Amino acid sequence: MRPRSIKPMRSGDCRQKYMILTVSILTLCLTSPGHAQQQCTNGFDLDRASGQCLDVDECRTIPDACRGDMMCVNQNGGYLCIPRTNPVYRGPYSNPYSGAYPPPPAPVPAPNYPTIARPVICRFGYQMDENNQCVDVDECASDSHQCNPTQICINTEGGYTCSCTDGYWLLEGQCLDIDECRYGYCQQLCANVPGSYSCTCNPGFTLNEDGRSCQDVNECMTENPCVQSCVNTFGSFICRCDPGYELEDDGVHCSDMDECSFSEFLCQHECVNQPGTYYCSCPPGYILLDDNRSCQDINECEHQNHTCILQQTCYNLQGGFKCIDPIRCEEPYIQISDNRCMCPAENPGCRDQPFTILYRDMDVVSGRSVPADIFQMQATTRYPGAYYIFQIKSGNEGREFYMRQTGPISATLVMTRPIKGPRDIQLDLEMITVNTVINFRGSSVIRLRIYVSQHPF
Repeated sequence: MRPRSIKPMRSGDCRQKYMILTVSILTLCLTSPGHAQQQCTNGFDLDRASGQCLDVDECRTIPDACRGDMMCVNQNGGYLCIPRTNPVYRGPYSNPYSGAYPPPPAPVPAPNYPTIARPVICRFGYQMDENNQCVDVDECASDSHQCNPTQICINTEGGYTCSCTDGYWLLEGQCLDIDECRYGYCQQLCANVPGSYSCTCNPGFTLNEDGRSCQDVNECMTENPCVQSCVNTFGSFICRCDPGYELEDDGVHCSDMDECSFSEFLCQHECVNQPGTYYCSCPPGYILLDDNRSCQDINECEHQNHTCILQQTCYNLQGGFKCIDPIRCEEPYIQISDNRCMCPAENPGCRDQPFTILYRDMDVVSGRSVPADIFQMQATTRYPGAYYIFQIKSGNEGREFYMRQTGPISATLVMTRPIKGPRDIQLDLEMITVNTVINFRGSSVIRLRIYVSQHPF
């Protein structure tokens, strides 16, 4: 800004205190003994050489004069902090903030001395118009300012101001770019550009209309990239699969889950995998229970669902049945009941033969855990002086059983090895009676027919 001219004053001129006030210059004349003292108000500095009051450009001299999203605009005697979004008026000056400052008073007429006629002289920044009135000079329009090429000129009453465009700040006479990203203008990503900045959002977000904040994108509503179920999350999404499916490595597609491969104990018999599920099945002769995994034997004999003829007896097994023919007693035995044969004592052929043969039937599951007590044998009558011996007389060639005597007149058949079915086994279990009092030795046999089922249940 060019200096403004001020008339020299004498001490006599200050007999009455007065103030010359314009938007550009505020000068006080103070009296002191013998001379007048000139002093500038705040916002101006006194140039001792010329005696002029010059405006102080606070936007250049005060670091960070305006903070945040505010722009510094220098004014004569002060400065303004205005939002960067507000317009800066150029050309014909129309400052929306000019109402905050009082208009300059009419020029003070020069004293009239009767002996000297002086011409009217306008203050610096003003010029005489056709009506001999002092009007403001538009230094910006007349290109008579001294603003740097990086600055813009803003005309003011009696002067002008050099300022910077939006996004720049004045430093040592130069307009430097303001790095808005340092001040956290953007909610997420910020890219500084000369004179401005640009906000962007992370993936999964979209920029709001304010150009600064970000809003989550609901991918499940807009594109639904998932094959089955989509769950929106903050900034992303998660794909979920229906029961019976598992998420693939791409995080989008779902593949069938083979539940049957998880455990061999999922079903009691057979597990059948299906898309998204599985089911348990049972072999013929069984039905599936309400738990949808266990199998229960069907009693074909009880439900008359068998193929036995009238002369045969239907014997139910685990998973099936047996049609048992009537017993036939071989010579010299005679049949005394449906399941018993006796060798008469008076028959010489019965001397070394068991006195009776009792037929019994039982079934066991395939692969039953061992050792297992499966059959009990006991004498029906105990005679004085007699003792009993229990043994397996025949059918135990594979040594899969043995007799364990549990008392004086009883023994238990023990299975010692697991037997895989289906298989039919016939054991002759012998009970020998020895009486030393009457010197007697005899025996009885239980012919035990064991039916091993095909399945372990």
